[in-house]
Amino acid sequence: MIIVMNFSFLPKRKCSPAFTLVEILVVISIIGLLAGLGFPAINGAIKSARKAEVAAMAESIKTALNAFYGEYSTYPTNSSGKFFTNTGTEFLTAISTTNTQFGNLRGISFLEVPPKFTNSSGLVTPRGFLSKNAQSNFFILIDPFNKGSVNPKTVSSSLTNTNVPASVAVWVVDPGDSSGRKAVGTFK
Repeated sequence: MIIVMNFSFLPKRKCSPAFTLVEILVVISIIGLLAGLGFPAINGAIKSARKAEVAAMAESIKTALNAFYGEYSTYPTNSSGKFFTNTGTEFLTAISTTNTQFGNLRGISFLEVPPKFTNSSGLVTPRGFLSKNAQSNFFILIDPFNKGSVNPKTVSSSLTNTNVPASVAVWVVDPGDSSGRKAVGTFK
């Protein structure tokens, strides 16, 4: 004997295309976890890119100084006749414009500087490289006696770099180094 039971009195379950609250919370927490893991990596990449940008500008400054030397057989000097030690406004005038002051008698523009690298102080680091949007001039050290090396400690005594094998060194102090011993520029 077969008994047939009728369950029509029970309410039928409807399939809803919507997500449940639990499913939505799980998805949101996964997205939050991935974002939390990604932000430090992105910040590190941004800092590395800024350092690379500043190092490239330091190399451009060095190349411009060497081009000046190649053209005039001397490095540019400031209004008092001394070699530049930083990239102030006089340096910017001497190296990047067609102004015939400071020994640039032929009026050659040796360096084109993007606007983010300039302000009223001359040629500077871009905003965001140093903390609190501060900006700093680049240091310059020239080997006037052709010794084949320069000693950056004579300009920045806290640096660990000594006797860099170059005729010109251009740098700024690394903002990530609180002791001020490391540099970003044409030497390590």
